[in-house]
Amino acid sequence: MVPKFRVQRRVQRFGWLAAVLTLGALASGALVSSTAGAAGTNLIANPGFESGLSNWSVNQGGNLSITSDAYTGTNAVQVTQRNDTASGPVQDITGHISNGKTYTVSAMVKYENLLSPTTKQFFLTADYGDNSYTNLGTGTVSRGEWGLVSGTFTVPEAQDLSTTRIFLETPWTPSPSADPALHLMDFKVDDVAVKEFEPTKTPEVLGKAPGEGNPLISHKFGADANAFVHEGRTYLYMTNDTQMYAPGADGISPPNTYDRINTITVISSDDLMNWTDHGEIKAAGINGIAKYAGLSWAPAVESKVINGVEKFFLYFANGGGSIAVISGDSPLGPWHDDRGSLLITSATPGASDGKNWLFDPAVFTDADGQSYLFFGGGGDDGTDSADNENHPKSSRVMKLGADMISTVGSAEVIDAPRIFEAGHVFQRGSKYYYSYSSHFGYGGTPEPNAPPNGAIAYMMADSPMGPWTADTYQGVLFRNPGQFFGVGGNNHQSVFEKDGKFYFTYHAQTLNQRIVGSNAVQGFRSPHLAELEFNQDGTINEVTGTFAGVDQTRNVDPYRVMEAETIAWQKGIATKGVSGTSPEFGPLAPNLVLEDVDNGDWTSMASVDFGNVGAEAVTARVLPLVANSEIQIRLDDRASVPVGTISTGDALGSWTEVSARLQGVSGVHDVYFTYAGADGSNLMEVDSWAFETAASRPLAVPAVVGTRCLGGKVLVTVQATNGESVPVSVSVSSAYGSKAFASVAPGKNVAHAFTTRARSVPAGTVTVEASASINGSPVTTSVQAGYDAKTCN
Repeated sequence: MVPKFRVQRRVQRFGWLAAVLTLGALASGALVSSTAGAAGTNLIANPGFESGLSNWSVNQGGNLSITSDAYTGTNAVQVTQRNDTASGPVQDITGHISNGKTYTVSAMVKYENLLSPTTKQFFLTADYGDNSYTNLGTGTVSRGEWGLVSGTFTVPEAQDLSTTRIFLETPWTPSPSADPALHLMDFKVDDVAVKEFEPTKTPEVLGKAPGEGNPLISHKFGADANAFVHEGRTYLYMTNDTQMYAPGADGISPPNTYDRINTITVISSDDLMNWTDHGEIKAAGINGIAKYAGLSWAPAVESKVINGVEKFFLYFANGGGSIAVISGDSPLGPWHDDRGSLLITSATPGASDGKNWLFDPAVFTDADGQSYLFFGGGGDDGTDSADNENHPKSSRVMKLGADMISTVGSAEVIDAPRIFEAGHVFQRGSKYYYSYSSHFGYGGTPEPNAPPNGAIAYMMADSPMGPWTADTYQGVLFRNPGQFFGVGGNNHQSVFEKDGKFYFTYHAQTLNQRIVGSNAVQGFRSPHLAELEFNQDGTINEVTGTFAGVDQTRNVDPYRVMEAETIAWQKGIATKGVSGTSPEFGPLAPNLVLEDVDNGDWTSMASVDFGNVGAEAVTARVLPLVANSEIQIRLDDRASVPVGTISTGDALGSWTEVSARLQGVSGVHDVYFTYAGADGSNLMEVDSWAFETAASRPLAVPAVVGTRCLGGKVLVTVQATNGESVPVSVSVSSAYGSKAFASVAPGKNVAHAFTTRARSVPAGTVTVEASASINGSPVTTSVQAGYDAKTCN
């Protein structure tokens, strides 16, 4: 017969264990937890036993002692003479946790009994008094090795917290003494933590592996990307899916319903591999630029010179019922509302037939300067007819006024087969291409050549106005992303030309997929690129979705100030806007920085060209938050040996520039910035990088010049010191002669005294010229040092 105490305990624990432990991977029967949030202050006192057994006692019998075999620091606790599976270190945390709040728990555990199994499950358990117990976290530990026990739990609203203790234990069994090596082995504990869960939007997974081009960014989401090329730089304007992303303690967000998205995400690149995050445009909503619009979906951008000034126009869908436009002074703003009302509504001539949607704007300007707006979608009339299935006629095109914020005439119908959304137009040669996404079924029978569900199809015509009749349909350009990545969803695209090539943007839920570790995604989309290839007749080869993406179009020039949020691949960081001017893009652009930078996080840039001379130093503008954190610079692999390390110092809370010397940095490399410091803390914020070439820096050969008297005559003296790490040649010259030193070792001095043969000399200068080979390239520095007039008695 099982004692009543144990029955209550077992039921209480496992009745809601699945609700309190986070999703993870089952290994040897253990649940390995994974959370999606930052952790607050540790609620455990003396968590690493550095103060001995202070604040700790033993639970259910046994003995506690301090051991020097610690996971971190100098101490850990050892549990011996256990007489119950619940025997372990316990701490009273009454008053420190609250009903309804979510917490993370963790501890490091080690056991070494050779008679015990090779792996053993451990629990972190809460004791609420009155025989009320709940397992909070778990982990399976390998014998002889430190292992993690962790979990995330939410305290029930009805839970009595008048007594709250937390302890380490092994799985309960009614007769543990029958096999003590299995159930009652000694074990050690270190680094116990209970922290309030603080939700974060930062994906803590590797969402884009080094070498991949897709998704373009992995620290946030972005959908419906519209490309705009300006002065050689490609800007993407996207629906801000991140605004809806709200992962819980299990790392999973509720589904994306899109119904609160009122900001637009902007990224840009000059090489199509390293993308700069420019943050979000507050386009709609009460705090937005167009306050009369509630939503901002599927943006599109165009520019035009008006009265001698180039202006930029950002169009976006206000949900499915109207379209707004705001104006900007550059591709990055600042943005303002010049129109003051919605651009497209059901009252716009020809825009609505009562069943189509007024959304997904696309804008195109022809060679004659006339601009056109394409929009629309939907169109399911509920009849299940073949005509409505194949020809919903729900999209439109109309002319824009010369001011770009008004329309001219009436909208004309585009008869795109099975159209659903995402209309877009581009030109190649004399042909105009209209692409769009097909719907997922309106109840009728699709025609034989109609596009499949959720695919990007296209049409070709001789004018932006078409006419876009059904016979201009050419076929499928890109199938649904589910065909390539295992996860489907809606489809949206744009096309742009850069350096003579045409590129295709699309979105897919690849980052969402990698976050959740399965195809059970929640609708959070990420931008991707592919190159378009055309046939002799102008038709387009069907595009395949890949993680490889497109080739980088140019190498990165590192010898300038670069935004730290320009990233090829990364893990663990986020970005945020701060006040001040963008160090790279100037006063019109918003300034962003890296944040949520934790120990082990990293960022990178692809194909950075340091040239033959190479880089000798790197400078970062940082806001240190934890003393003496580090930025390690590595080449070609995030685990390679650092070629330089920047220390952020011990002055906290103010923006500062910190630098490091570099060794062996020349040629073209992928550059990784790895961040190191105290665990569990945001180490710093980072604004910018700048590398310094060895050729641009003068050699460190300081000189001291003076005068003295010898035999009634003036001597002009000079001493030069080699402050370089390589030998240098030094020559000194004055009005009284010159002297050369072929090789001066690092750290060594050379000196010379020029005899003037004069009792009095005027003030003058000595020229010191130093030469050295830096990273295989010759570098020469010439400096002048002055001396005062001198008279000898």
